[in-house]
Amino acid sequence: MIKVRDISKSYDNLKVLDGINLDINRGEVVSIVGPSGAGKTTLLQIIGTLDRPDSGTVTYEGEDVLSMKDRSLARFRNSNIGFVFQFHHLLPEFTMLENVALPAMIGGKKRDEAFAMARKLIDYLGLADRRSHKPGELSGGERQRAAVARALVNNPRVVLADEPSGSLDSHNRHELHRLFFDLRRDMGQTFVIVTHDESLAEECDRVIHMRDGRITDITGRR
Repeated sequence: MIKVRDISKSYDNLKVLDGINLDINRGEVVSIVGPSGAGKTTLLQIIGTLDRPDSGTVTYEGEDVLSMKDRSLARFRNSNIGFVFQFHHLLPEFTMLENVALPAMIGGKKRDEAFAMARKLIDYLGLADRRSHKPGELSGGERQRAAVARALVNNPRVVLADEPSGSLDSHNRHELHRLFFDLRRDMGQTFVIVTHDESLAEECDRVIHMRDGRITDITGRR
């Protein structure tokens, strides 16, 4: 599904990624692990088209996304990629329902259609009674599940998660991890997860090990 070829990236004199090659298959749950400074988040941002490398290509089912101009790339990103971050980044002035529906409206969906999609996802995640609450009225676990719903509202092909459970307690970490695998089963999404959480990494189909801007090992069932 996703092919990463010869990706390199430097900031000033610091080489953050050095010739990364990686294939991610449709329907996989893949984790990327390694020490701080290994280049994990930079790689995730490039896979997600939030950043551009100095050299190399990223293709989605044969489509070279990094060759797109910025406006076309933004449309591709909105339609095909969902993002979940360590901190939920929900807009505090909006309700959960409004936050979840926002990417769909940005993508051109009518308000009623976007809200219907958002309600369906919120209900699936067991948060129906919290739809009208603003982020400040939600628990940490509820906020992160709302962020997952927001990432899914445009039915993306892939969800990219950067330390998604890093700010959660052990109970909510377990619930979030289980949710990713439930979503893969029920909705068919592909997940790429940067994590320091060994329990999550071990549950994934494959684990991509990074150090000093390079992939050092790939372990797992696929």
